[in-house]
Amino acid sequence: MLENASQLAEVALQSSSPVLENQGAAAIAVGLGAIATGYAQRGIGSAAVGAVAEDDDMFVPALIFTALPETLIIIAFVTIFIAQ
Repeated sequence: MLENASQLAEVALQSSSPVLENQGAAAIAVGLGAIATGYAQRGIGSAAVGAVAEDDDMFVPALIFTALPETLIIIAFVTIFIAQ
């Protein structure tokens, strides 16, 4: 794979326009961030519900851990405004 990297770079640089515009890159960033957020919350949410069901004192840490993946999508939204 690495031996073909220089050939791939030459092909990519030959085009006169960029392969992906800023708006397309921002859309990919938000989409991948949303997928990652959903994937992370899948496990964290079920673990948080189980922890709170066993011990009511775990509510605040469970709420914090459930909200942490949301920062991924917030960073993705910031990427949109930076890219434009």
